[in-house]
Amino acid sequence: MSTIKDVAREAGVSTATVSRVMSGSGRVSERMRERVLAAADRLGYRPNAMARSLRSETTRTLGLVVSNVLNPFFTAVARAVEDAAHERGYSLILGNADEDPEKEELYLNVLLERRVDGLIVSPARAESPYLAEVVEEGVPVVFVDRHIEGIGAPVVRADGRRAVGELVEYLVGLGHRELAVISGPPEVVSGRERLEAFVGAAQQRGVPVMEERVRVGDFRRASGAVAMRELLALRERPTAVFVANNLMALGALREVRRAGLKVPEDISLASFDDVSWFELVEPPVTAISQPTGELGAAAARMLLEMVEEGRRPRSLIMDAELVVRDSCGRPGR
Repeated sequence: MSTIKDVAREAGVSTATVSRVMSGSGRVSERMRERVLAAADRLGYRPNAMARSLRSETTRTLGLVVSNVLNPFFTAVARAVEDAAHERGYSLILGNADEDPEKEELYLNVLLERRVDGLIVSPARAESPYLAEVVEEGVPVVFVDRHIEGIGAPVVRADGRRAVGELVEYLVGLGHRELAVISGPPEVVSGRERLEAFVGAAQQRGVPVMEERVRVGDFRRASGAVAMRELLALRERPTAVFVANNLMALGALREVRRAGLKVPEDISLASFDDVSWFELVEPPVTAISQPTGELGAAAARMLLEMVEEGRRPRSLIMDAELVVRDSCGRPGR
């Protein structure tokens, strides 16, 4: 007997797509439905009638897939999404992609198999044919923080470009001319935007960032340490470093201390994504703060509007703010 996996392979789609077609959930485009039904007919596949009947109603469950649950930013977003969902009588299932597109797709498939009513996703990469297919099929999807260009799903995110410009102006005002940046992966929208914002703002203020002072990490702590080690090894090391997220900033800060240097006496450090423990380290870290709770709550409300009312809301962009603390000072040499 043919299985649902056989049909998916024959039609060139995911098993979740076949499942939705056979369940008659109404979340599949007509073109995709015909493709799957034709494949099922060729293989003689017939779904179990009882299983199909169990899929006829909503589950009042939402799915959330974040790119790294160890990042306090996404932990806070998840809490805000869960709170907003709970207020409306929905449960939340969380998946952690760990910056891995394959793991992300695995969790999305599992959530769809469990028939969640909608998905909130912070994509691990700038492209995802699987997510594009899911949105095309009519599954309610909202992007939070990161998004994928060309996929017709609403986005809830903060625009940090103004705050990054303010940071550059602040550093230049302190006397810094030798700036460096530890960026996130350029294939991730937020990584690319933060890098372009910092380099562009520095260029406009007459202190261009040299190519050798641009390092790329993966938004995880270890990559921040490696990047900072490379910057400190330069013949003329930078006097100030901007790190594109909090986990990489933690790794960078540790590497500065392992090198026997002090912040900000020897090198200034600033980070994107403020977190509570930035106030507790010595010195407290200058950071760009996103309205994390508001982002998560807004994403949940937006998704529920799609689920319950069938409408596609407009994307929402909030401002990020520069929070100045003691980790940036005048150049020490």
